[in-house]
Amino acid sequence: MKRVAVAAVVEQLQRGGGVVEVIDAQYGGILSSTASVLVPCRVYRISGGRMVTGGTTVDVRLSRSGETWRVTSTHPATPGTAAKMLSPVARQVLANKQIMLPPASIADVESGQVHDSVLTAMLTLAKTYRIGVSVIRSGHPINVFGTDRPSDHPRGRAFDTWEIDGHPVVSPTTSRSLISSYMKAAERAGSYNVGGPVVLSGAAFFSDQTHHDHVHAGFRS
Repeated sequence: MKRVAVAAVVEQLQRGGGVVEVIDAQYGGILSSTASVLVPCRVYRISGGRMVTGGTTVDVRLSRSGETWRVTSTHPATPGTAAKMLSPVARQVLANKQIMLPPASIADVESGQVHDSVLTAMLTLAKTYRIGVSVIRSGHPINVFGTDRPSDHPRGRAFDTWEIDGHPVVSPTTSRSLISSYMKAAERAGSYNVGGPVVLSGAAFFSDQTHHDHVHAGFRS
């Protein structure tokens, strides 16, 4: 399924020319016959004799017929315009080398639409971990997939981590204790809703099929 989604994104973005680098592919939601796969990527193009780097995150929707998944629609991120002034924590996140942001997430922070609670938590986690962020606000389904409940992501109150200290969350070789410690650290940093591949005790934690490939951290404000 993810291969189908990635192929659709690469084909779409290559139409404008350039080279596409897929950073990750994670579930935005998965049910028995429908799914959302989020694909953050960078795009490299030559413009005026110079290399220009851009990119986006695409929410790829798929449906299943038998054993075959097919793409039904694609929804590129729309981060919005850059804010004239950013909060100090937003500037710190953008400058922090321990926080690796894909292009759409950089634009999210630059737009000023990400709550300081999210940014402060990232900075706290970055004191201990090198974190690869996959999605913050744009490029994520508006509602929790398969429900009518608004997701915290489009409201700028959540972020997903696909890589911790260079180890992909989805990889079977990545230490479960590393993921567990990261999830617990996210809760201590203020997240009321931490999802991932490891089942932990406590009201703040959850695990399901959608979150077996990343760690979600949501915030109330």
